[in-house]
Amino acid sequence: MLAGGALAMTSCNDYLETNSPSVVDGDFVFSNERTARAALDGAYESWRSANTTQINGDGLFYAADIAGSDIMRHPENFANQPGRHYPESFYQNGTFASNYGLLTYLKEGNDGAYNKIYDCITKCNAIINAIGVAPTYTEAIAKGETTSITQLHGEAVALRAACYDALIKYFGDVPYRTVNGVESKGLASRDSIYDCCIAELIDCEKYMNTLSEKSIISKTFVDALIGRMCLNAAGYQTRRADLGADFYKNGKGEVVSYETMGTPNNDNCYYGRRSDWKELYATAKTYFKMAIDNHGTATFHETDPRSNGKEGQIFNNPYQYFFQQMNDLSYADESLFECALTQGAGNSPRPYSLGRPSNGGGSNAFPCKDYGQGRINPAFYYGEFDPKDMRRDVSITCTGSTGKGVETLIPFAPNSKASGGGLSCNKWDENRMKKPWVKKNRQSGINVPIMRMSEVYLGYAEACAITGDNDQARAYLDKIRNRAFGSAANANTDAFISKCGGLFKAIIQERGFEFAAEGDRRWTLIRTGLLPEAIKHIKEETRKMIDGLKTNGYYEFENGNVISNYVWTKLIDAKDSIGYRLTTQCPAGKEDNGLLYPGWRGQNDDWEKASEIIEDKAKHFTYKDTKTNLAIKGLFSYIDPNGAEAAELQAQGFKKQNWGIDIVNNEDEYYKYLFYDYDYTKAPIYLWPFTPNIISTGGFTNGYGFAQK
Repeated sequence: MLAGGALAMTSCNDYLETNSPSVVDGDFVFSNERTARAALDGAYESWRSANTTQINGDGLFYAADIAGSDIMRHPENFANQPGRHYPESFYQNGTFASNYGLLTYLKEGNDGAYNKIYDCITKCNAIINAIGVAPTYTEAIAKGETTSITQLHGEAVALRAACYDALIKYFGDVPYRTVNGVESKGLASRDSIYDCCIAELIDCEKYMNTLSEKSIISKTFVDALIGRMCLNAAGYQTRRADLGADFYKNGKGEVVSYETMGTPNNDNCYYGRRSDWKELYATAKTYFKMAIDNHGTATFHETDPRSNGKEGQIFNNPYQYFFQQMNDLSYADESLFECALTQGAGNSPRPYSLGRPSNGGGSNAFPCKDYGQGRINPAFYYGEFDPKDMRRDVSITCTGSTGKGVETLIPFAPNSKASGGGLSCNKWDENRMKKPWVKKNRQSGINVPIMRMSEVYLGYAEACAITGDNDQARAYLDKIRNRAFGSAANANTDAFISKCGGLFKAIIQERGFEFAAEGDRRWTLIRTGLLPEAIKHIKEETRKMIDGLKTNGYYEFENGNVISNYVWTKLIDAKDSIGYRLTTQCPAGKEDNGLLYPGWRGQNDDWEKASEIIEDKAKHFTYKDTKTNLAIKGLFSYIDPNGAEAAELQAQGFKKQNWGIDIVNNEDEYYKYLFYDYDYTKAPIYLWPFTPNIISTGGFTNGYGFAQK
């Protein structure tokens, strides 16, 4: 299982020779599509498990990707969760890298990220090797035909490539194995792994089908995956100097040279990118465009296809439509690929760890407990997100759920669920589901998104900007921004590019807004080399915000948004006042309405019906009070606690609640521990160590300052 194999000093084609003994009998298994598909289903299931528990759901993704960027943070006290917070903050500039006792999210057994991902690779290797010698495959390739078998082969190659992409992201250089049943040891150069995986994807995508059937890996997805992996391979990464000057090689076995940034860190590991990075960007550009031109059934909605709701709800937000489809347990139109889950079974990481929080219990609640590991840096929410950007309220919320069908403000005091932790992710919310699962938490059944068209557009724009095709880069940046703002005039992209310091940086910043609260930002900043300046900026803005709150009781950001020490809230019977509980896009001109603005809040309109799936009739949901929705005043403007406006609000039944004052009272949590002691210069230690058992059986050592035992 842990077998790896250093790359031979030969070409990718030589190294990836698959005519070796296989544990799968190709003549039998691949004699027809039905048995071949059944074999591949096992690999899909392993990949699904790895995704939900490690790569895009819980595990290492949960511990660091979700919270460790200039956009996202953690909800609890730093000292309460060292296993997350030290890796998240680059191990206190590398000084805590050797503390294995802190790494509670690394597991030795088959439940750990390393073994789970290799389990999928092992299954994929068996399938790929078997198909490679199956007559049905070799005959189709000889004729240049796309058949069900060549399609299955491409799916297995794509799964394996996605696995290696994840391993490199989390561990750096790892064992590389493509031949099933051949056990070998040692680390392989990540550059060679990237090159070989990309080459295989390029070879197989021409024999695959364009996206048409949902939940199946397609030519469209593979083209986009090639683009994604090229960006990753071209990017800055922290690498080991202790492996020797000739360790890092490309897929042809040639030694790779690097452009470095900053200074080395533990064990002389350095932060750099390949000198041939522009060539990889050129390949990314080609294949992202192929995905765009052959998008199949994937649809990038530039206008909202929904009409107004029957109670007068105004949607008018095509960006939110993608997430609403996922909340409805539908395969979203914009998706190229989703990791499919089943409601009421298994582990659903959304919305538990990356959605709107709830204080409900683990079962029979409305909604059940949602932890909310993904929180938002307040300086980003207030200072970076343009108020006209319709993605802001879809992505981030200031309220959660009590678990009893009532909305509640999420205070900034450190805590979990809706009891604290501050601004939270909002894209996945069990209140917003047509059929929420209330029997037990973490079983929503909401799929895990793997790739959607907006990533393809922004990846293409990034590649175009690097290769000098500024017109195309700008055109696809405009597509993303114009949808988000509703018009080119509101998007004001010229001013945005100027503010960001150029087209490339604007595209990367735009990616932050497009994927805010999804755990994408950390890796994007690492690979683009924009990590140091982004962290420095959010630290400086946070410092100014806290000082302003201390001195004046409020702080005004450059965009006009104001955060104050206090806000005023009041529970309201939303069905009586507006006709519905679950709010949507705030109608133009209604921004002063504390019930409707910010939008995309409230509670499920019919928790009573949702409770019918509970077998215990005594636990069916009933409202004791119909006041379900929270009206908020002072969220973006200062209200003097001792002034006439505050007195009037209190006379109307509004209550003063702590807001920014909790940031002041927990200054260390919001400033000191925000990338604790990172100096913006040393190579960031963002990787995870190999555990002792992996080291002892794998025939290699840890680097980056990590312990060996």
